[in-house]
Amino acid sequence: MQAVILAAGEGQRLRPFTAKKPKPMIEISGKPILEHLIEEVRKAGIRDIVLVVGYRRERIMDYFGSGRDFDVDIEYVIQEQQLGTANALKSAESLVENEFIVIGGDNIIDHETIKNVKKRCFSIAYSISEDCSKYGAITFKNGFVKEIVEKPEEKLSYTVNTGLYCLSTDVFRYIDEERDLVNVINSMISDGYEFKAIEARLWQDIVYPWDILRLNSTKMPDGKVIAGKVEKNVTVKGNVIIGEGSIIKAGTYIEGPVIIGENCEIGPNTVLKPYTTIGDNVSIEALTIISNSIIGDNCMIGSGANIKDSVIDRFTEIGCNFTVLGGEGIIEIDGILKANAGAFIGENCRIGNNIVVKPLTVIGNECMIEDMKVLSGVIPDKSRVL
Repeated sequence: MQAVILAAGEGQRLRPFTAKKPKPMIEISGKPILEHLIEEVRKAGIRDIVLVVGYRRERIMDYFGSGRDFDVDIEYVIQEQQLGTANALKSAESLVENEFIVIGGDNIIDHETIKNVKKRCFSIAYSISEDCSKYGAITFKNGFVKEIVEKPEEKLSYTVNTGLYCLSTDVFRYIDEERDLVNVINSMISDGYEFKAIEARLWQDIVYPWDILRLNSTKMPDGKVIAGKVEKNVTVKGNVIIGEGSIIKAGTYIEGPVIIGENCEIGPNTVLKPYTTIGDNVSIEALTIISNSIIGDNCMIGSGANIKDSVIDRFTEIGCNFTVLGGEGIIEIDGILKANAGAFIGENCRIGNNIVVKPLTVIGNECMIEDMKVLSGVIPDKSRVL
């Protein structure tokens, strides 16, 4: 069986992290979301993968290549224009045969669910959610899907569409000029196709920047691997990975789950709290506290920082005494939203000393912020805060 992974989308609501890479290449737990997904597809016994790519496709194609390094075989199809999920699947028609699964490339889903879905052609995986407004709500009877209602204004059910399907080549007869795969499936149901509803064991996706932290927490490591150097008087508790070439300096306290990449320098007297992921070639100076955050590759964090519930993308440099305030913030993305979250900082930023960041602040790519500032709201790419 084949897997068609739809990975052509951009993810506007996830800016600044998708300005220079497609949504499936956002990293969680040290790897792109798409890599986590491909691992689960492989564990489900599927090694023949068709990747539909589009926006910033070179980032995906350069990273995964033929798939050999990931123990799968990958063929690529390019969706030149973002014309919806049905159009994306249609672009793969010439490469698929008989029955196959379809899944979005920006999802985390477990291999057992994929196994269960692939057992029966015309199956849909669903998940239980309190909020179906961002997804498709599924109604079903006697275990079979009656209808999928995309982003309903009223709560129709607690079962949402995960976007994982088992289909046959029959689906291509229904696509024609239709852009939305949900509409295609509803048409097939109307014509008598019976789609089995299968509950997903684990399913997560990202819609907004703070969802990145939620996904990161679901893919943290089991067990302890210490490949780097740990100096005296360092405490390492719980599930912690320390990559080769990394140095953890004296007096540092690490409470897992925590991932530290390769060639990092941490401390001295630094604290890393649970659900923190540190990329490769990262420098974190003394007396810094980081919790429930992601620090990208090649970042530098000055001494005395206090960072929580935040995502900092690669090649960003931050000065001393940088503080992210905790608590609920308000931001305008698809209307006014509230969330308990910290700072979301793009690539290649230069941030000065003694900066305070209010909850739910977004700082774009390539921003320069001088010393002694209090930041809030959304700061666009390439801004200068003087």
